[in-house]
Amino acid sequence: MKKILCLLAGLSLLTVPAFAQTIRIGLMAPMTGSWASEGQDMRDIVTLMADEVNAKGGVLGKKVEIVVEDDAGDPRAAALAAQKLATRKVVAVIGTYGSSVAEAAQNIYDDFEIIQVANGATSNRLTEKGLPYFFRTCPKNDEQATVAAKALKSMGFSKIAVLHDNTSYAKGLADDARKFIGELTEAKIVFFDALTPGERDFNTILTRMRAASPDVILFTGYYPEAGLLLRQKMEMGWDVPMMGGDATNNPDLVDIAGKQAAAGFYFLSPPVPQDLPTPEAKAFLDAFQKKYGKLPGSIWAVLAGDAFTTIVKSIEGSGSTKTKDVAAYMHTKLKDMPALTGTISFNSAGDRIGDVYRVYQVSSEGAFVLMP
Repeated sequence: MKKILCLLAGLSLLTVPAFAQTIRIGLMAPMTGSWASEGQDMRDIVTLMADEVNAKGGVLGKKVEIVVEDDAGDPRAAALAAQKLATRKVVAVIGTYGSSVAEAAQNIYDDFEIIQVANGATSNRLTEKGLPYFFRTCPKNDEQATVAAKALKSMGFSKIAVLHDNTSYAKGLADDARKFIGELTEAKIVFFDALTPGERDFNTILTRMRAASPDVILFTGYYPEAGLLLRQKMEMGWDVPMMGGDATNNPDLVDIAGKQAAAGFYFLSPPVPQDLPTPEAKAFLDAFQKKYGKLPGSIWAVLAGDAFTTIVKSIEGSGSTKTKDVAAYMHTKLKDMPALTGTISFNSAGDRIGDVYRVYQVSSEGAFVLMP
């Protein structure tokens, strides 16, 4: 009998998991809807990073578990996703893509004292509310608008049409761009208006813009609408140049517009994945390509990976999973942390410190080329 009991005890030891407990990190991302490619890359990157951390022993001796909720790129769905994640004992949440979507979840996470690290929400007002647990690894709109104004000036454009879509991100960027174009250039804004996201026919607003005779269009909305604008602009025989904000940085833009219509399109963005200079990025992207057979489509998913690293390093650095301890570490002690997109530090508002924007142009082959 003793031998049998010893044998059973030995077998039970063999089945004990390597981690007695888990640390849950939420991911709120658009897994469905028009931004689904962004959300799916976010999930794949964060999952791969969690696997790598767990293979090295986890965090504070515990396994990291990623809990995913779909916000569908919609504020109402985001509020529901946030409520679900808040009940699933997550230490922090990564996400999301889209300022109005991230904003819909902000107060929910704050009420539950859960850290939120956004990766693609650049609206200025998100960090102007003084929420102590909100951070972002992406830069904010006023930095992007400054780069836009300087780029338009260097290209010699003098009559500018500004088009947005009334979302928090796009309207805020359009307003900032109008401000900095006025302050930093001699150019005139000859058109300023909004389209309705999700529509398919933009010929009416294109015709109105054309009547204003701009020599460039600055579109501050998202890549699905930008692709349609480029295609319909070409179909109506209007070859005016067009520049987009960072939400147009997605390879699906070329698929929607077609290579001919997309060629020559300018956009502002942090460096696209293949242009990331850090050794951390090169090693990780090699691992990502090996596992998934492709590179991430845009920088925004990579910034979700930076959010994951930020959370993990702050848990380790604070030696705690308590919200106030981790947030305090992020605000005051996380300095120049090596990450995929460069070093990361946060100011007192939760904004990432540093300028990361660049200007890209779409080639005739549909590639995103960094301009000198």
